[in-house]
Amino acid sequence: MIRSSAAVVALAVAGCAGAPVAGRPPLAEPLAPLSRADRPVVAVVLGSGAARGFAHVGALKALDDAGIPIDLVVGTSAGSLVGALYAGGIRGDALVDMALAVQRNQLVDLVAFPKRGFIDGDKLESFVNQALGNRAIEQLELPFVAVATELRTGTLTAFTRGNTGMAVRASCSVPAVFHPTEIEGHEYVDGSLVSPVPVRVARSLGADIVIAVDVSMQPTDRRALGNAAALVTQAFVVMAGTIAKEETRVADVVVQPELAGIGVTDFAARERAIAAGEQAVRTALPDIERLIAAKTAANSAAQP
Repeated sequence: MIRSSAAVVALAVAGCAGAPVAGRPPLAEPLAPLSRADRPVVAVVLGSGAARGFAHVGALKALDDAGIPIDLVVGTSAGSLVGALYAGGIRGDALVDMALAVQRNQLVDLVAFPKRGFIDGDKLESFVNQALGNRAIEQLELPFVAVATELRTGTLTAFTRGNTGMAVRASCSVPAVFHPTEIEGHEYVDGSLVSPVPVRVARSLGADIVIAVDVSMQPTDRRALGNAAALVTQAFVVMAGTIAKEETRVADVVVQPELAGIGVTDFAARERAIAAGEQAVRTALPDIERLIAAKTAANSAAQP
């Protein structure tokens, strides 16, 4: 059952407020590929989708409820926000409670005189760092990667160490909505521009089984396209969808929650999105369990 507990979340955040902030900027340092002798390395990849990313919360809860082991979390944009919290140990009902309790004004700080974006990003960064006790990425309970785009070159950047909140902020910095996030003289924007569902990043880090959760909007011929804003939105949806399809082709399991009618700014539909993510993973569980069992058996047979 989905339930809200704002008081619990507020106490948890307040308890972390006095800890020193992980001020070191996030770094895109190479990680040694993960490996296990007893079973395959399982990665969960959480895609972009703004408010549709609430579905990631339900998806992760269903994986935990089923006892699916997760060794690596990779996220882009909204997926990096949920993924960071999960990798930091906020899971199950606690993660659901936090998702239902968080208010837009805890994550969004509007700029008085916008030039390059309407949202600064400080609040998002602070929310993540406080929720995680100001731990750096390498101090989280699970290996975690936040994917962003270097603005000048368009290069995919996979943050693997340093300030968790700043890495999430960079990954979520939608161009013209957020100010670009400046880190060590470089500017970063939303990771979905180059990798909306970063499956290949997980593969490069040794994942044997990749469970990709795709919450992106799909192109539709039913959307009214009579103005410039609608045309731009449709163009971004088509672009992101095309890149996402290429990425998810190399995933082992692709979970696509039923999110029809839920827009990218629809915080009011968060409970429905969470339930949709949970249901989608439950439907996929037989395939996930079969894959883990088969690869575990293959690993055992290969042992001397």
